[in-house]
Amino acid sequence: MNETAAENYRRRMARVLDHIDRHPDGDLRLETLASVAAFSKFHFHRQFGATFGIPVQRYVNLSRMKRAAFALACRTEMPVIEIALAAGFQSPDAFAKAFRAEFGTSPSAFRKAPDWAAWHTAITPYDNARKQIMHADFKPADVEIIDFAQVPIIRLSHTGDPAGLNGSIARFIAWRKAHRAGPQIARTFNVFHGGQDVEPEDFRIDLACQAVPGLEPGEGMERAILPAGCCARLRLVGVNDDLEAPATWLYRSWLPQSGEALRDYPLFCERSNFGPGMPGNEMVTDLYLPLA
Repeated sequence: MNETAAENYRRRMARVLDHIDRHPDGDLRLETLASVAAFSKFHFHRQFGATFGIPVQRYVNLSRMKRAAFALACRTEMPVIEIALAAGFQSPDAFAKAFRAEFGTSPSAFRKAPDWAAWHTAITPYDNARKQIMHADFKPADVEIIDFAQVPIIRLSHTGDPAGLNGSIARFIAWRKAHRAGPQIARTFNVFHGGQDVEPEDFRIDLACQAVPGLEPGEGMERAILPAGCCARLRLVGVNDDLEAPATWLYRSWLPQSGEALRDYPLFCERSNFGPGMPGNEMVTDLYLPLA
C-alpha cells in the first residue's frame, strides 16, 4: 500500500470515529458506520478492530459513556433520563445497565461521588483507539505566527495523578456555573506544564478562564496572567480532548523547520465555541506555542 492509499484509508477510518463522537444519539449500527467510511458492511467490523484494537460496538458504547459521565458530573441540572437519551439509550434502565457494566456503579451514584480513577481506567480503550488515528496530519501552512494579547485569568491548578484531572475539571465547571461565568461570558484556557509522560507528582495543568469584572477566585484558585507575546497558533476544529498529537507535531516537525526560538512560558490552548449542545464539528481549540 503506497503512502497515498494508506493516507486515504486512514482518513476514511477517522471519519467513522468523528461520526460516532458527534452523533451519540444517532444511528450507529454497523451498516451505517461502514457506509460512513465507504467500506463493505461484511468486512468493516474486522477492519475497525484491526485498525483500532477495539470492537466497533465497544467504541460506540465507550464514546456514549464518556459523554454521559461528564454530563452526570458537570450538568447536575440535567435529569438522568435526558442524559440517557442524549447518549443514545432508549430507556433509563438500558442506560443504567450499560453504565454499571463500564464503570462498576450506577449513574446516580456516580453523579453523587464521581470515581474518576475508575472512569479513567474504563475509558482507556477509547482513548487508545483515538490515538491510533491521531498521528499528526498537519502542514506548516496550518500554523500562524500571531501576537497574543495579555489576558488576566483565574486558574485552578491540577497537580498530581492525571487520573484525577476530571475531578478538577468538574469542580472548575461547577464554580463557573455558580458564578455565571460560562464560555460565552469568559474565555477558556488550559496551560500545560509538561506532558503526560512526566512522573505523576510532576504533572500539572492549569484550568483557567478570563477574569471578567466581578469574578472572584474560588477556593484553591488564584489570579494570574497569560502574558502577551509572539506565539505560533495551530487551530483545531472538532472534538479535541487529547492535544498530545498536535503538540508533538509542533515540537517535532514544525519548530525545527521554522527557525523560531521558544519563550520561557508553557504551551497553552484556548477552547472556544464549545459547551453543552454544541456540535462536535463546530468546536474550536487554538493551541499556542510561545515564541521568543
